[in-house]
Amino acid sequence: MPAGLVATADTSRVEAPMTFKAYLMCAFASFGGLFFGYDIGYINSVFGMPFFIHTFTGKPYPPATPEADFALSAPNTSLITSILSAGTFFGAIVAGDVADFIGRKYAILLGCALFIVGIILQTASTTVGLLSGGRFIAGLGVGFESAIVILYMSEIAPRKVRGALVAGYQFCITIGILLASCVDYATQNRLDSGSYRIPIGVQFLWALILGGGIASLPESPRYYVKRGRIEKAIKSLSSLRGQPNDSEYIQAELAEIVANHEYELQVIPQGSYFASWANCFKGSLWHQGSNLRRTILGTSLQMMQQWTGVNFIFYFGTRFFIQLGSIKNPFLISLITTLVNVCSTPISFWTIERFGRRPLLIYGALGMLSCQFIVAIIGTCVSTSNTSATAAMIAFICLSIFFFASTWGPAAWVVIGETFPLPIRSRGVGLSTASNWLWNCILAVISPYFVGEQYGNMGPKVFYVWGGLCTCACVYAYFLVPETKGLTLEQVDKMLEETMPRTSAKWRPTTTFAAEMGMTADGTLKESIVHDVERKGSVY
Repeated sequence: MPAGLVATADTSRVEAPMTFKAYLMCAFASFGGLFFGYDIGYINSVFGMPFFIHTFTGKPYPPATPEADFALSAPNTSLITSILSAGTFFGAIVAGDVADFIGRKYAILLGCALFIVGIILQTASTTVGLLSGGRFIAGLGVGFESAIVILYMSEIAPRKVRGALVAGYQFCITIGILLASCVDYATQNRLDSGSYRIPIGVQFLWALILGGGIASLPESPRYYVKRGRIEKAIKSLSSLRGQPNDSEYIQAELAEIVANHEYELQVIPQGSYFASWANCFKGSLWHQGSNLRRTILGTSLQMMQQWTGVNFIFYFGTRFFIQLGSIKNPFLISLITTLVNVCSTPISFWTIERFGRRPLLIYGALGMLSCQFIVAIIGTCVSTSNTSATAAMIAFICLSIFFFASTWGPAAWVVIGETFPLPIRSRGVGLSTASNWLWNCILAVISPYFVGEQYGNMGPKVFYVWGGLCTCACVYAYFLVPETKGLTLEQVDKMLEETMPRTSAKWRPTTTFAAEMGMTADGTLKESIVHDVERKGSVY
């Protein structure tokens, strides 16, 4: 039993000063975003590689096969693209339970192992069936990473830079897309299996780097509190904050985590396995602090992120640019769009802490819908054979990517990591991430039919769809997304109980959970509370 956790009512002293070590730990954990981004990038260009098309369709090279027919069918394109998202959906759902059982750190390592198995199958594939199976298994691993890395980073990052550090996850996604485009660009004209096996095989490196690095990082202190291991929580927090175990900052922050967890256990009674899942959906729909409202917020926010349509460009951009006709090198245009994505994301490192999450989501959606409607209007009014019109459409597509990469891309991940109380946090983040992948999968399935010449054949008019959905996202962010900038995860809980989204930016904490739970005469948190948390943690 620890000597006594210092409970303070001073909200400014519940977290230690920043250290360079904390920055490095969070920055390294965000490397998991590379898994997500690289897959989006590599599969887009592989679909346009002559050897890949020849191998997986059996069609002879042009001119024996007309250029218009030398491509994967829309159903196969849809299957290969969407099957990974299906795997990530199930991986993200399961990841929350696994993270609560074996810890955040070891759940990430398990995700790396699943990912490697999937990469082996994809690298060996010469048929759509084996490639799809490998992508499904790799998707399970990506689902683990996308859910648990966000959970882990949110729980270990200091509050003053939590948004910026979690935004690093989105930055790694963009770097992954860029690296994939570079590798694809280098191998696109090879007339052997290296054209697609090299881009697939490179992913081994990402899994080895993330797995090796995560193994050396400390476990989340909030996981240890949830499991009732207070001594280990102290050691973990001490390592993360660069302070000795008996530091006043360490004791005060841990007291706040313990007291908040005890309060949440009183509000959210723990029961059977299914009852604990049901806790995610309890409470009133009209009270934004309820678990149901938080779960809806997290899952719908990730749905809206996919509705922005940006992954349409990253998944199907090469084929879309080929359809425009007047573009001589669609692979190069796809590479340019990924460069815009990478260069724009770091802007959010500053803006997300300077202006907050809520303004980025509102104004980012406004920027995207404006650009996308302009692209759709140009595509409707001017022939795509007009090179000036095509150049204008590409420019506004790049500007739309800029707005996404600097706002919705990182901010949506940051908000879901901050939304849920500790008893349901792993499952809440898992459900939210699963929502991202579910809609990613749905859009990956239907998008080829929007622009396929034998189906919808919408061409640039598809941006009317994305612009309309971005309009929905703008309205959604204004009315339903609260501001969480500058608050600890425990203070976010209190804010959600006391104010509404449109007034949340003005809310300030006036006390701490530790102080509210009661202090003994010597100024320490009651031993009974710590003992109760340890006892309850042993039955999780």
